[in-house]
Amino acid sequence: QLQGGRAVRIHGSAAFGRGSGPILRDEVGCEGHEEHLWDCPAALEHDCSHKEDAGVVCSEHQEWRLSGGRDGCAGRVEVYFRGTWSTVCDSSWYKLESSVLCRTLGCGEPLRQLSFGHTLPSRMLYQCGSQQPSLAHCQWTYNKSAPCHQSRAAGVICNG
Repeated sequence: QLQGGRAVRIHGSAAFGRGSGPILRDEVGCEGHEEHLWDCPAALEHDCSHKEDAGVVCSEHQEWRLSGGRDGCAGRVEVYFRGTWSTVCDSSWYKLESSVLCRTLGCGEPLRQLSFGHTLPSRMLYQCGSQQPSLAHCQWTYNKSAPCHQSRAAGVICNG
């Protein structure tokens, strides 16, 4: 439903923190063919609290960090994807991509773009056509050597 690939880990007991507001589903019994979570059979009434909130980590989940800078808002762009940290190719890394990342990290807007050497084993390439909620919403390519050929690792200093 979320276009996140497949589930690689499931969590119960509010592992990602307790939610708030109404509880919409309880005793969900999906069979695997449903298009949406609300297509799955579930209890009409719930008898649970937010301490039972469910969570999942999807195979296409991406997390980002800026490493090597003075704080978490400056440094080399790295992405955690498929179980490993990777550098990001600077061949299509422009102000728009930097802006999307700085906002995603809660670091404001980009001040400067930097480049570093690739020292991690894997590489990711991002291309954003417009401002997006995160880099995962942009076009991305993982571990394809041609688009990253002769690139350096992207970096950014955000104003946050």
